[in-house]
Amino acid sequence: MPHERGNTGGTTFAEWRIMRSDAGRFWATRERPFSLSAEDAGAFRTVDGDDLRELCQAIAEQESLADLAMGR
Repeated sequence: MPHERGNTGGTTFAEWRIMRSDAGRFWATRERPFSLSAEDAGAFRTVDGDDLRELCQAIAEQESLADLAMGR
């Protein structure tokens, strides 16, 4: 699996490492774990998507869950 940095069209997720699999799917892993409260709220550290748009949505959802768990 090549470890390419994805171009998200101007959207950046500084704490996420974006990769593309040999099959063409996009994956992202958060470089630092979420807090325990964020994980308890359902935030996942690794997400995937069929394309960059879908991947960016998945990342944003996880960050939103984490923010809600932290009371932001």
